[in-house]
Parts: sequence; structure tokens; C-alpha cells
Amino acid sequence: MEDLVESILDYIRADYTDYAIMINGEWGSGKTYFWNNKIRPKIENMSVNGRRLTPIYMSLYGISNLEEISKKIFIETTQLMDKNLKKFMNASGVNAIPEYAKTGLDMANFFGVTQNGDRLDYGQFFSTDDKVLCFDDLERANVDVIDILGYINNFVEHDHIKTIIICNEKELSTKLKSNNLEMKTFIATYLLDKEGKLNIKTDKPMVERIRDTIEYVFDKANDYERIKEKLIGETFEYAPEFNYIINGLLMRFEKYPELIRFLRENTNLIVSTFNKSGTRNLRILKHSLNNFKKIFDMVNKSYPNTNNRILQTMLIFTIAVSFEIKAGKITKDKFVNINSNEEYKAILVSSRVFMDNRQFYIKEFDNNYYYNFKAEYRFFKFIELYVRTRIFDMRIFKENMEVIRNTIDTSQLPGYKRLLTEEYWKIPDDQFEGVITETLDDVKNGKVELIDIVKLFAYFAYFIKKELIDYDMRTIKSVFFNGMNISSLTSKYCENVDEELSQIAINDEEAPEMEDILAHFNEINLQLKDKMYKEKAEEVFKCIPMKMELFYDKFDKECMQIPIFKYYDCFQMFQRISCASNEDIVTIKEKLADRAKLYKNELAPELPNIKKLKHIMDDYIEGKQPSIKLVILQDFSNELANIIVQYESTNDDKVFVDDEVAEKIEN
Repeated sequence: MEDLVESILDYIRADYTDYAIMINGEWGSGKTYFWNNKIRPKIENMSVNGRRLTPIYMSLYGISNLEEISKKIFIETTQLMDKNLKKFMNASGVNAIPEYAKTGLDMANFFGVTQNGDRLDYGQFFSTDDKVLCFDDLERANVDVIDILGYINNFVEHDHIKTIIICNEKELSTKLKSNNLEMKTFIATYLLDKEGKLNIKTDKPMVERIRDTIEYVFDKANDYERIKEKLIGETFEYAPEFNYIINGLLMRFEKYPELIRFLRENTNLIVSTFNKSGTRNLRILKHSLNNFKKIFDMVNKSYPNTNNRILQTMLIFTIAVSFEIKAGKITKDKFVNINSNEEYKAILVSSRVFMDNRQFYIKEFDNNYYYNFKAEYRFFKFIELYVRTRIFDMRIFKENMEVIRNTIDTSQLPGYKRLLTEEYWKIPDDQFEGVITETLDDVKNGKVELIDIVKLFAYFAYFIKKELIDYDMRTIKSVFFNGMNISSLTSKYCENVDEELSQIAINDEEAPEMEDILAHFNEINLQLKDKMYKEKAEEVFKCIPMKMELFYDKFDKECMQIPIFKYYDCFQMFQRISCASNEDIVTIKEKLADRAKLYKNELAPELPNIKKLKHIMDDYIEGKQPSIKLVILQDFSNELANIIVQYESTNDDKVFVDDEVAEKIEN
């Protein structure tokens, strides 16, 4: 981000320019915030030829003619030249004039109030070398974009004023193509009819022919590119530092200590859910966090003992539903007919049988936002209703919370789950010792998931430091080590380790003990990964050659980015491939070639087995009378040679790191 700032400032510092620069980024990604907080303050503190620079910012949102832009520039300039206004702003520590205040100042200027008899300083008015113009929201103006850029070009080419244009080129392109679409379609249809091309039979659909004619006759996009090439010297892609900006969003809640503590503890969940939304719209994230404040306040006020896992799930759900609705990804009625968590879960189960659009969407929503996040209660009607309608229904809120309290009662949870899902200080003193004893027994007997044992150790180390429990650290460590070994027999591979461990705070004080626990966990987890992939490989490859449709489906969905060939016997692999039909052998070969081109770094660990497979295939072919199948297998072998070259082009150390670690574990 600092490199981007410096590049923009280099343009401002340049002695002579006859071009503008553009900052391009998606709606809501923080471009205006970036201007106001990163660029504008630095420009205001710069001097060129001994003169302080004056940035003049204008939003083009809603502008309906070029005259309005001229008025805006005039108003901004005259206000900045007003001596009394400058004195007031300096004395008050105000850096920018609020839009509301500008309206009053504009009228005051009109009636001659603000100047106090002072004559307008025409020297300042005609000066251009100390001005920096910034035009924002180019794509939201109600004027032809070509006309606006031509207008701006006058300042840039003739007056050499430093000019920055902020826009969303993706939306701009859509706008250029969609303007007066009904009229364009009518004219395109008329022209096709006149040329006798309307009813002729071709392979190209009618919609495509009309669209091509529209682009040929009304090619505004080319006009835009031509004037952009003349006006814009550099285009900078704005990719915000989300962690920095999200931290800024959270600072808005600093005066609410309970809320800010919870949000900061769950920053990773916020960032993860934001990324899963598939947008870069920070404006929607800001609104969703405001929504969550209301939800958090109401839950803490009416149900203060709600466990932490439920609050985390509410946070995910609030952000997810906000993005799905406000980003226009779905219509608002997708959730309307779902009235409870039970109905939501029932739809997830039945979606495998009934594939109507609503059920398919709910399954995709759940898979996306709750991926690797385990929670029994995942749908909150009162939150969905609040986000969708802005109405906080107290009756539905209480109904939802009573169901949660009755079905997820912490007093009925195993001790270790209470430690993991609610703040330990909420456990009554007379229950705490029992929770610790029960948890220790479950860990000792391997009844706890592997990743949860790591989390629990962090708590036990903390409790020992605080003298809340009377145990020796060495003894506890031994119990947890043995418990992890037993748990590994039933636990599953944990893919999102960082996200899981971010749910607990590991202090530096516990770091030495945690390092040993984490090292042991990583060894076991790697073994579980190998076990999982071996099972996956067996499940996928046993479909060859009898269930090829199922093989293609599983391979495309589950194996494209994982080195699945590393985990399957090469001789069995060849036997299965050689028994497949010629057509299927060709298809498998093409799939392997495509995935190697796309994901060679991820797939490189399967290199040794790919070499073995090629060797087995070559041995089988050698000396045999040519046949169609042998020719196809020879082509397959040649393609494997190409794949081997691609895999070997990756970093050797990186490629074989998994094999080396696995070998150490086996030894």
C-alpha cells in the first residue's frame, strides 16, 4: 500500500505532466477512504516551487451536466480562498468542510456575506500550479463518460493541473454497454432485418447476433479507450489492505468494551467470512458490524450467559446474510420461508434429494460460510429478519434464544466443551473443579478431538500459571501427549489449524510448553492427512473402470488441487487405467494434463508416483504388437513425461518437503 501511495505522490511531485492518473477499484473497497486518509493529507503537506499544494475533491455522483462540475470547482476554490474561513478552520482544527456547511457557504457567497468586503484574489483564482484535482465516482455520473473525460482533459492537457480520477472501471464498462439498451436493440434488429440477416439460419443464436450488431454500431467502449489512452498516463489498481481497514472499522466500537473485546478476539472470523463473501465491499462489512452491535447488545442484555460459540456463529451469520442480500447475490426472499434452525437443517439434509433452486442455494450458503466451522445452531431467524427488513422483532428474538438455551444448555455439555465454548469465568466456582477433572479424564482417554486437545492445553497452562488449578506442568504435559496419541486413532485431519487456534489466545508465557504440544500435534496431523488422502484415493480410483461417471465427478470436485496420485499404488493404478475404455483413457490423460498446468506446485509431491506409473506403462507397451489401445497408452505415457517436466520445474526443496517429513514420521 505504501508503494501505491509513493507512486501517486511521485506523479504529484513531477515538474511537468500532461496526463492524469486513475485509481481503479471495486465499489465499497475503500477508495475514497484511501484518498481522504492516505493521499490527501500528504498532498496538503507538500510544497512545489515553494507553494503549498491545495487538493480539490469532487464527487461526480449524480452530476447531470458539465456545468455542475464547473460550479463545484468554483465553489470549492472560492471557499478555500476565503481568509476568514481559513482562520476559523485553523483555529478549530478542522481539515475539511462538511458537505452541509458547504451548502450554507455557497449561499453566503452568493449573497456576498463571507468575503467581508475583501476583493476576490484573482491571482489565486488563476493559479493552477498549486492545485490538485480529484474526481471521484466517475461511473456514477449521469453525464456521458466520454464528455466528462473530454472536459477533464482541458485541465490536464492545457493547464497541466495534476488530476486524479477515482472510479470502478468494471462498472464503467457495464454502464457503457447498457446505456439505452432498449433503443440499441431495436435499431440493431432493424438493421439485421434490412440486411436480410434476421431470419437466416446460422449456428449463432439470435441474441448473439443482436449483441454483436449493437457493439459494432454503438461501440462507446472503443471511444472510452481512445480518450482514456490520451488522458490517463497511469492506472493504479487499488487493492486495499483489509486487515488495516478492518482494524479501522473495529475502532468505531472502542467505547463499547465488551463488544470490542469480542470483535477483536474474533477478527479472523470476520476476515474469513468477508473473504468467503466473494466481494471486496467494505461498506457492506461496516453495515453488517453495525447490525451485529445491536444483536450483541440485545443478547448480552437479555441472555447474559449465552456461550461464546453461539455468539461467534451469530457474528458469521450476520455478516454472511448482509453480504448475500446487500451485494445483490440473492433476492431477499431466499430466507423468508425458513422460520427456524430446524427447518434450515432439514433443508440441508433434503437438498441431496430435492434439487430445487432454494434448497441448492441454502446448501451452497452453508458450505461456503460454515466450512470448517462446527456449530449445531447456524440459522437465526431474528437476525435474518433484522438484516432484511431493519425490524428487530422481540418476539422472534426471544423464541430463538429460548430454543438455544433449552437445546444448547451449557450445564449439559461435557466439561471440555464448556471450556471451549464459554468464558471460563462464567463457570461457577463450585462447578469449576468438576469441569477440570472431567476434562482431564476425557483428554487422558482420547475422547477429545485432536485440535481441541491443543486448545485445552493452552487453557490448562494458563490455569496453572494463575494458580487456579494445582497441577504440575510436566504431569499435565504428559497426560496431554498420551491423550493426543489415543485421540489420533479416531480424530480427523485438521486442515484449518491457524483458524482453529486463533479462537484461543496463546500468550508468550505459555509458548515453551505450547511449542512441544504443537510440534507433536503437527506430526500426528500430518499422519492423519496421509491417512485421509489414502482413503480418498481408494474411494476415487476404485471407480475405474466400472463407474467412470462417478470417478469424473469425484476427481473434478475433490482431486484437482491435491496430489492424490501420491497416495495410491502405481501397479493398481495402471491395471485400472488399462482396463478402461479407450475413450476413458484419453479423457483421464487430458484431465491429468490440465490439472498439472493449473496446479503444478500443489501437485508436485506426486512426482515419484507419476514416474513409477510411466515406467510401468512403458514396460507394458515395450515389445507388444501395436494396437489402438497401445497407441493410446503410448500417448498417455508421453503426456506423463510432460507432466514430470512440469513438476520438476518447481522448487525441489518445496516439492519433497512433505515426503521428507512423512519419512521421518514413519521411521
